[in-house]
Amino acid sequence: MRAKDLMTTPVVTVRPDTPAKEAARLLASRGFTALPVVDADTLLGVVTEADLIDGRILPDPRSLIGDDPPPPSEPRAHLVADAMTSDPVVVASTTDAVEVARVMLDRHLRTLPVVDDGRLVGIVTRRDLLRTIARHDRDIAQDVRHRLAIACRGSWNVDVTDGVVTLSTDRADASERHVAQAVAAALPGVLGVHLAVT
Repeated sequence: MRAKDLMTTPVVTVRPDTPAKEAARLLASRGFTALPVVDADTLLGVVTEADLIDGRILPDPRSLIGDDPPPPSEPRAHLVADAMTSDPVVVASTTDAVEVARVMLDRHLRTLPVVDDGRLVGIVTRRDLLRTIARHDRDIAQDVRHRLAIACRGSWNVDVTDGVVTLSTDRADASERHVAQAVAAALPGVLGVHLAVT
């Protein structure tokens, strides 16, 4: 499975001249944690919840009674271009899903833009990874049967338990079994593939 099998497309994006307040409104209304910042389809950066929250929440004046007023804060960015993270971590659409997950976890990222030839083609979120893990065994089995019918000769028995696929047939040689195993392993939600001896 690769990034292109997980990613969401088309991607909701903002431009560098989008007001920061509008980007915050978009994040809040859509339930996103980050938005890619683009010029046409070229990725310029990413603006996150943290980028937009930083310095934009004022202290409650009631908590300041009797204290010296806080020093004036620096003016906050009014445009996305001034708040965004430039040069974000990205992956290609052909990046293996294992590497996508590793990058997200190692870098503590919630979203990863997917970029091919400098153009934004999709976005992968932690939720996309969770959806894959959470796929129902029945749906995985149906997907495996469909793909095997296209890629392999003969009929295959497919059983899926907790994301682990067990394949069996009595009409396949070693190379066909290898193809069947590879086809099943590449599908979303598959956590392992076993070939049963028949």
